[in-house]
Amino acid sequence: MKKKFSFLLLTAILALFMLLAACAPDREENTTDSGNDDATNEETDTSEKPEELTIWVNDVEEQLAAIEKIAADYEEQEGIKVNVVAKSMLDQLQELSLAGPEGNGPDLFFQPHDQIGNIVAQGLIEPLNISDEELSGYSDAAVAAVTYQFDGQTDVYGVPQAIETYGIFYNKGIVPEAPETIDDLKSYLEDYSDPSNDQYGFLMKPNDLYFAYPFFSNFGGYIFGGDIGEYDTTDIGLNTEGAVEGGELFQSFFGAGKIPAATTVDVVDGLFTEGKVGAVINGPWSIPTYKEAIGEENLGFAPFPQINGEPSKTLVGVKSWMVSYYSESKDWATNLALFMTNEENLSHYFETAGELPPNPNALEAIDDPIYAAFAEQIEYGVPMPSTPQMSQVWEPMNNALQFLAEGEDAKSVLDEAVQQIKDNIAASGQ
Repeated sequence: MKKKFSFLLLTAILALFMLLAACAPDREENTTDSGNDDATNEETDTSEKPEELTIWVNDVEEQLAAIEKIAADYEEQEGIKVNVVAKSMLDQLQELSLAGPEGNGPDLFFQPHDQIGNIVAQGLIEPLNISDEELSGYSDAAVAAVTYQFDGQTDVYGVPQAIETYGIFYNKGIVPEAPETIDDLKSYLEDYSDPSNDQYGFLMKPNDLYFAYPFFSNFGGYIFGGDIGEYDTTDIGLNTEGAVEGGELFQSFFGAGKIPAATTVDVVDGLFTEGKVGAVINGPWSIPTYKEAIGEENLGFAPFPQINGEPSKTLVGVKSWMVSYYSESKDWATNLALFMTNEENLSHYFETAGELPPNPNALEAIDDPIYAAFAEQIEYGVPMPSTPQMSQVWEPMNNALQFLAEGEDAKSVLDEAVQQIKDNIAASGQ
């Protein structure tokens, strides 16, 4: 199962990135305001047009096919050859710091927004000169996700290509209708489960902050204080009074006759595709597998159920094009990124690659009830923190969620997790 590979698969190499950051190149001071009022990128018009541009594209077949077609259109329009190189996002991060200085790197590369802080720290990425009018073509959540503060200056570092979050997939043959509230989801667990036969009305993996975040956020919990992109990493809100209340609600789904505390992602996914589970939490990457397994007519999707009387604040991820610090054609690389993510090309990318467009008009034009429900959930989403300190959050909180599922005291567990996060951040020097 491709489980949120876009945003969490890369966590394992963050420590290496921070070591490499010490060797980052000195930057010239950025005097460009990425939020200027000009309607077009004037630098692109005046800088020398290159003969070619190189872009590193994620090596997923459908994504590659979509970008190759769009790149060919750009070649025809601008007369610039676009070298499209297939390379996994993980490999891109591993190779960029070596290939760039040697002149073998890309002009554009493709990454999830939560890696921006690490890439900026290494000096591998160029702040973008994009006007307010150009930014208006992307949703507020997408723009916020690719905006980051470094050394006291806030800039846009990515051109959004795709946006995603998660919600509830359900089997219409097991549960009668989409859950609207978290109590509905709990009633599915209670009314349609037979643990002795591995049958559950609702099932979720216990130790996963990514999916469990709404339990905390809807009671006022948060990961880091400050504004999006300008995080105060000394302010951790995962053990506030509200967060503890959310942790207790999360805990209430586990125990005797409920969800087993030892449940894994493979078990959850396997039982759902076998038709033994009524509802699960997952993202759009799982749609093809689920449709094939239980049938398109049986598969439903709904936004994450309301918690505490409000729409749930799920974590949102944005994949974007980033301009290499080592590119000799930064303005034209930005121009290409803007071309690939205009409304028409985003619609083509969605139709081919199946990833949701960050353009509001393209998103609203999708005529598919499952994707339409994802679009609705995105409206309530919160961008995943892009600061490097986020890498110190996952393990302590995932462990805390496991302890909650096993029945330990919520306040004590969350206090300990937050202290561990603070200790990890201090020890990492981040």
